[in-house]
Amino acid sequence: MSHDPVSESLNSPPLPRLYTEFAKYWTLVSAPEDYAQEAEHWINAVRSRLGPGRHRALELGVGGGNNMSHMTREFEFVAADASADMIEQARSLNPEVELHVGDMRTIRLGKTFDAVLIHDAISYMLTEDDLRAVFATARAHLRSGGVLVTAPDWYRETFRDSDTSASTRRINDVELTMFEYSYDTDPTDTTYDTIMWLLIRKAGGSPQVERDHHRLGLFPLATWEGLMVEAGFGFGKDRYDVHEDGREAYLLVGVNR
Repeated sequence: MSHDPVSESLNSPPLPRLYTEFAKYWTLVSAPEDYAQEAEHWINAVRSRLGPGRHRALELGVGGGNNMSHMTREFEFVAADASADMIEQARSLNPEVELHVGDMRTIRLGKTFDAVLIHDAISYMLTEDDLRAVFATARAHLRSGGVLVTAPDWYRETFRDSDTSASTRRINDVELTMFEYSYDTDPTDTTYDTIMWLLIRKAGGSPQVERDHHRLGLFPLATWEGLMVEAGFGFGKDRYDVHEDGREAYLLVGVNR
């Protein structure tokens, strides 16, 4: 179900192949069990501002729903993602959650929530105007005093040029190895790039090698704070020490004033 014709003023490049034709391999790329520790930080960020209770939460850019799957016991969720293929992955893991296809910059569900959560999918916002649009979406769905929690992959202060990583996972007769290489060709702009190589090997045969390109946003912490305050949020940040390489680093928390 789509609720958001994308504004012509916002640039919407094609989704990376990882979230379309290769979405069916998502559990080989990213396992739900890997998110248990992260989810506790998100739960604590909400509870420390809103107190106890089964709060109503909207997750934007939910992807395969891995992080959310550890929080549905605590909160009542609705979620959205720009990729219909990823929504199907999220649905298989979270069948009880109401799910929508929609761009986080423009979606409007006509409902309000206690919390809006945006995991690392916010990293695909490339400009300050993109972030402004996302924060406007969050406010449109938050009650007074509600909280926005988000965590981009990298901040300008923590980004590591020529960063590499690799992982391999097998389920039944399919094995997927993913190599990632991140680089920044222009430190004066607000983007960086990641190249992914997917090696998909079935039943001991030769690997199918696929390349995928991702362009992502990169902003200083001061920009995040300034834009959230400009949007009408009280700003705070929580330490988020779940990645040894400094990825994400902070949960950014905005209280809707």
